[in-house]
Amino acid sequence: MLTAPAPSRSETAPAVDADVIIVGAGFGGIGMAIRLESAGFPSFLILERANDVGGTWRDNVYPGCACDIPSMLYSFSFERNPDWTRVFPKQAEIWDYLKATVDRHALRDRIRFGTEVSEATYDDASATWRVRTAGGRTFSGRVLVTAMGPLSKPNVPHLPGIERFAGPSFHSSQWNFAVDLHGKDVAVVGTGASAIQFVPEIAPVARRVTVFQRTPPWIIPRPDGPVGPLQRRLRRFAPYATFVRGAIYWLLELRALGFVVNPNILKVEERVALRHLESQIADPELRAKVTPHYRLGCKRVLISDDYYPALQRPNVSLETSAIAEVRERSIVTGDGVEHPADVIVYGTGFRATDGVTPVRVYGRDGRELNETWRAGMEAYLGTNVAGFPNLFLIIGPNTGLGHNSMIYMMEAQYRYVLSALETMRELGVRAVDVKPEAQSRFNARIQKKMRHTVWSTGCRSWYLDANGKNTTLWPGFTFAFRRATRRFRPEAYTLLRLRQRDAKPERATA
Repeated sequence: MLTAPAPSRSETAPAVDADVIIVGAGFGGIGMAIRLESAGFPSFLILERANDVGGTWRDNVYPGCACDIPSMLYSFSFERNPDWTRVFPKQAEIWDYLKATVDRHALRDRIRFGTEVSEATYDDASATWRVRTAGGRTFSGRVLVTAMGPLSKPNVPHLPGIERFAGPSFHSSQWNFAVDLHGKDVAVVGTGASAIQFVPEIAPVARRVTVFQRTPPWIIPRPDGPVGPLQRRLRRFAPYATFVRGAIYWLLELRALGFVVNPNILKVEERVALRHLESQIADPELRAKVTPHYRLGCKRVLISDDYYPALQRPNVSLETSAIAEVRERSIVTGDGVEHPADVIVYGTGFRATDGVTPVRVYGRDGRELNETWRAGMEAYLGTNVAGFPNLFLIIGPNTGLGHNSMIYMMEAQYRYVLSALETMRELGVRAVDVKPEAQSRFNARIQKKMRHTVWSTGCRSWYLDANGKNTTLWPGFTFAFRRATRRFRPEAYTLLRLRQRDAKPERATA
C-alpha cells in the first residue's frame, strides 16, 4: 500500500486493482514497473493496448529501422546489456532487449495485453483513479502513471485528392509488408528520421522512388559498426561498461552547449554536416536541394551514411515542389509535373504535441486533460499537472531531447515518482496535487529559457504546437533535469488525505 497506516474500519476507501496503474508497456512503462518493484511498491498493473511489450520498438518495423543513440546508452542503467551487436542497434535487437528485460523481471503476469485505455477518471471522494478500456472493463488504482510515449500517434497529412488514389498507402510506423514494392513506383512523402532509413532499403527493389521533400534535414555521419566478441567481453566488466557509457553520455551532452546556451557553437557541427553532404553528393543541383538553410538543431538532427547515396540512384528522384493533388495513379506537384505512384509511404513522423489523445483523462471537478492543454501542454517538471492528483506523466511536456538519450530522462522521472510515493507513505497521504502557481512558475521559466535555444531560431518543426509554442523539448542539460527531479517537493503540492468518517479528502500538511 502507498500509505503507511492501515485505514480504520470507519473509513470507506474502496478496494483497488492495484496501488499503481501504468498505461503503456514500452520503455517508459517497463522501466517504471521495475523501479516500483525494486523500491518496495509491488502493487502495480500495466495496461497495454497491443499483444506484446515494446511500444515504438514493437510497432516501427519499417525496413532499416534503427536507433540514433548508441546502444550502450540507449538502455536502462539498471539493466545493462553487454551483448549489443552494433554501435547503433537495429529495431529487432532493441525489441528483443525489452522482451528479455520483461521476462527477466517476471513482469508479463503484471501486464494486461490487448487492453486499450479509452478513459481515466479521478474520483475525488475516494482519491482513486478509475481507468476504462475500449473493451468495457474498468480498473481502479490510487496512482495513475501514463507512459504512452509522445511518438505513438502517426502524423498522416491529408493530401488533396488522396481518396481517389487507387493504390495502397501507409505510414512508416504501420508498415504494410503485404504490399510488395518490387517493380513498383513508390512515392515517399516526408524526409524525416524514418524516411532517411527506409528510402535506402526500398530503392534497390522499387522501379522508381520519388521522395517529396518539404524541408531538407541536417544529416551528420553515422559512426556505426559491429561490436566484436572482445569488446562484448570487456563490457561484462562493470567499470569498463560504466566508463564507456559515461563517455558516450558526455560526448552527446556537449551538444547541448549549442542547443540551449549559444546556437552559434553549432556552426562547427554544421561544417561537419556540410562536408558530409559534399563528399556524398557530386551533382550540384541535387546538392542545392538537400542543403538546409536554417540553423542545425532547430529541427531534429539526423544521422545517416546511406541516404544521400540512395538519392543519387538512377531510379530515385527528389522533388521539392509542394504536392498539389493526388490522382488515381500519380501525385501532381505545384509546378504541374505528374509523378507516377503505385504506392504512397508516409515518412511524416508523429503528432508529438497532441497530449494524451485519444485517451480522455478527467481530473478534479471534471477537468479533462486535453481540454486543459488546448492552449499548449504544460506540467510541473514534465511530470504532474495541476488538478489531476496522483497522475504522473513519463515523458510529459518539455522532457524531450534533441541531443541525448531519452532513457536518461525517464530514469530521472522514475526516481521522482518513487520519491513522491515514499513521501505519501511516510505522511499517510492519499493524494498529491501540484499547486497551479508552482506549475505556472516552472513553465514560465521553461519558456523564458526556450527563447534563447536553437529551437527558437525560426524553423518549422514538430517540436512546436499549433500555437508555435515548444511544448516538447527540455531547454537545458539533462543533468539539470535529473538534479531538479532528485527528490519530491511536497511544498509545491497540495497533500490530501481521507477523513475517517465520510471518506472525503482533506488537506494534510507536510
